[in-house]
Amino acid sequence: MIKSGEMKKIFSKLFFITVYLCFELTAVSQDVNDSIMTAGEIIDSLKRIGVIYSDIHKKPEIVLTTRQAIRFLEQRLQPHFWQKTDDPLRKALMQLVFQASNPPYDSSDVYLKKYPYDSLKVSWDKFYIWEPQRFKIQDTTAFRLPEGGVKDTSILVIIDTLNEASSSNSLFPFRYLNYPYQGDSIEVAAKSLLKFMEDRDSSIINFTGISNTMTPLWLNSKADNMSRYWLRNEFDDSVTVWLGNNGRNTVGLYLEQGVNFKRPPKQETGNAEARINVQQQDKSKLLEVQRIVVKQKYWKYRTEANLVFSQSALFNWVKGGEKSIASLLDVTGYADYNNKQLKLSSNNFARIKLGFLASGDNPVRKNTDIIETNSKLNHKAFGKFDFSAILLFKTQLAPGYSYVKVKDKPDTAILVSKMINPAILTTGFGLDYKPNANTSLNFSPLSYKGTYMTDTTNIDQTKHGIEAGKKSRHEPGVSIMVTHSWKPKKSLTMTNRLQLFTNYINNPQNIDIDWEMIFTANLNWFTDLRINTHLIFDDDTKTAVIGDDGLPVKNPDGSVKKTARVQFKEMVGISLAFRF
Repeated sequence: MIKSGEMKKIFSKLFFITVYLCFELTAVSQDVNDSIMTAGEIIDSLKRIGVIYSDIHKKPEIVLTTRQAIRFLEQRLQPHFWQKTDDPLRKALMQLVFQASNPPYDSSDVYLKKYPYDSLKVSWDKFYIWEPQRFKIQDTTAFRLPEGGVKDTSILVIIDTLNEASSSNSLFPFRYLNYPYQGDSIEVAAKSLLKFMEDRDSSIINFTGISNTMTPLWLNSKADNMSRYWLRNEFDDSVTVWLGNNGRNTVGLYLEQGVNFKRPPKQETGNAEARINVQQQDKSKLLEVQRIVVKQKYWKYRTEANLVFSQSALFNWVKGGEKSIASLLDVTGYADYNNKQLKLSSNNFARIKLGFLASGDNPVRKNTDIIETNSKLNHKAFGKFDFSAILLFKTQLAPGYSYVKVKDKPDTAILVSKMINPAILTTGFGLDYKPNANTSLNFSPLSYKGTYMTDTTNIDQTKHGIEAGKKSRHEPGVSIMVTHSWKPKKSLTMTNRLQLFTNYINNPQNIDIDWEMIFTANLNWFTDLRINTHLIFDDDTKTAVIGDDGLPVKNPDGSVKKTARVQFKEMVGISLAFRF
């Protein structure tokens, strides 16, 4: 199966070859006296201009420092580069990068073996709230008491359980423990893994001599096997010895049983006594413990940009209709913060969505325009609930017009919106419930929604729910925000964002609805099929009722009749997607 990157290279080469051949054939056809190029000459020409690579393509020399190698592998180990995140090659490279980026294991081994684990322990009774209870019991020595054999007694009973407890020990490294005996569990787990690593740790060494014969020997704390080795001299005489590993960091050397040494009766003159001085070195000492510094990454950033196109053309179409072309640019930037130590998390995104439409003989018109930001700050509360604060802001970028049809006249354009006209700000405090990583339900009973207009001279503010003569509308109420992402397949994604708001003071039964759905199907690495729907209902936003004649319907008093309606927008098209 050819990958998309390889397909692009093949198509590029074919394109250049086709263009070059067209030019060559054109040049040949212009003059019949010109000589026709042979196939070899054409191939040589294509090689000279770089369309066809030479048969001998020299690989460039690649030299990386240790730091450059670590940084390069860290980038290539990102999950989105791999078909399977649990690929054995990826795991091996991750282990290699970790080992190269951190001090050797021996330092951690010494540190953990000498660590005072008593400093991790928190007494079990600190996880409970105690209260004395007083009551009377019968005394077995009642004859001694004038009160009738009853005496007061008090005992301590548990009235509540704590989820967190800490220690006053100055060496206690944690902020808190969330259940009793956790320090003991950490000690047992660390020592169990240290023993496992010690048992598993092994290395191989090779013995050789004059004969250049290699004898391997495994060093392991539990290895008790012996290897036979022949010591040879320059006369090819040999003596048998046995090599073994009878303990951790210990090599045993034993002479073969039944071997006897006999000193020669006479030595030749001129041979001096030879002596080998052996100095024993202690290699059991490990390096000094170095502090391992782990730099936590709290922020994660990503950006998605989509350029959507849709087009229709009609030629002699009897059933009628209009040709049209539409485009949409949708850019969203995400910034997520997560600090588990402080129990703080924040999800933020900013979005610009701008689209234009040209249909029939009409000029290009704007049909989509949104600028919005969404910020949410959470602090861990209990279970899957967080204390939450939200901040939402919406406006538009370019002027927006409403087109009114008049008989036998061009459409009349009426300015209805522009930047900060209107601008909607929503804030709230409450709880955020996350049953899983793809779903968030935010409930903010203390919320505020403000609608603002700066230009009430050219724009009718009553279209956006603001009373005549005013430039803003303020609504206290309750806000509910639901976000859900569903991925039935790797190439299919459906995202829903639903915002609900109701006013405590004015018609609380009328709920404002803002619901957007985005369905994306990945066609290849840069092209998506995108379906986008947007539904809005705001009881305070009223528009004129248009009659069958295309004119606004009027009330008995002569005013234009207005009503709140469901606003719905839908767009389907092919999207060029860029993610970085």
